[in-house]
Amino acid sequence: MDNETKEKISFYFVDVFAEKPLEGNPVALVPDAQHLSEATMQRIAREFNQSETTFLLPPTRAEADWRLRSYTPAGKEAFGAGHNTLGAWWWLAESGKLGFNKACATFHQEIGNSILPVAITSDGNKPISIAMGQCAPEFGKVSEDLDGLAASLGLLTVDLATENLPAQVVSTGAPHLLVPLRNRSAIERAKPDFLPLGQLLHSLDAEGCYLFTLDTVEPQYAAHARFFNPTLGILEDPATGTAAGPLACQLVAHRFATEGSILGIEQGYTLGRPSLIRVQVSGNVVQVSGACVVSGEGSLQFR
Repeated sequence: MDNETKEKISFYFVDVFAEKPLEGNPVALVPDAQHLSEATMQRIAREFNQSETTFLLPPTRAEADWRLRSYTPAGKEAFGAGHNTLGAWWWLAESGKLGFNKACATFHQEIGNSILPVAITSDGNKPISIAMGQCAPEFGKVSEDLDGLAASLGLLTVDLATENLPAQVVSTGAPHLLVPLRNRSAIERAKPDFLPLGQLLHSLDAEGCYLFTLDTVEPQYAAHARFFNPTLGILEDPATGTAAGPLACQLVAHRFATEGSILGIEQGYTLGRPSLIRVQVSGNVVQVSGACVVSGEGSLQFR
C-alpha cells in the first residue's frame, strides 16, 4: 500500500441543479487532490458510487484558476462541464476559497485540454448562481434505425417524435444522443436495455442518451428529460449539464427556442430528485447555470 492510501482525505457532497438538499444531482467532491494518483482517484470514485466524483487540483496552465478531474464509479474520466464541475465551483465559492468580494466574478477551469469560463453571481460571500461555459456545439450523426432505437429504450417507434427534431448526436464537450419523445408518459415508460443501447451509442460515436419531450411539468420550461449513459457505467442521472447544453443548441438550431433566451430543462423526476438546468445559447457560446446545496461532508480513511 503506497503512502497516499494511508492518508485521511476530506470530502463533500453537493446537490447540483437543486434548490433544496436531497434534490438535483449529487456529486462527491474531494479538495486538495494533488497528491492522489489517478488510480486512487478512480478507487475513491468507485467507493462513493456517485455518477461522478470530482477532484480539485492546481492548474497546469497559467490561464486557469483550478484544474478539475472527474471519474465515474467505473473509473472512466468525464471531460464535460456539467453537474460534476458546477458543484465543485459552488463549494469553492461557498467555502471562501476563491477570495472574491463582488456581485459577479469570472474564473476559468481546466478540464482535459479545455479552458472554460465560470461566472459566479453572489450575494455578499454566498453564491446565488453559477454559469459555466461549454464548448461550441458540434452536430454529429443522426440515428436512422428508429425501430432499433425505440426497442433499445423499451419503447415503441410511435413514441419517438422525430418528425421535426432528429434523434441526433450533439456535443458541447461530450457527445450525447438526443432522442425526442412525444410526451412525459413515454419518458416515464422508458426502460432501456443497456446492451443494445450501448452498442447503438457506440455506432453513432455517442457517449450518453438524453431522452426529452417538450411536454413539461412546469409550462415555462423548454423540455423535460431523462439521461442514461451505459458507456460510462451510469444507469440514470438526475441532472446532466453536459446533455442539457447540447439539447438547448438543438432546440435553437431547429427554431423550437429563441437564441439568447434562457431555457429551463427539467430532469430527475422519475428518480424523485427534481432538477432544473438553465441554458443560454448565443451563436457558439453555450452557458449552463444553476444553483447548488452543500449537503454533507466527512473524511475518508484508507487504513
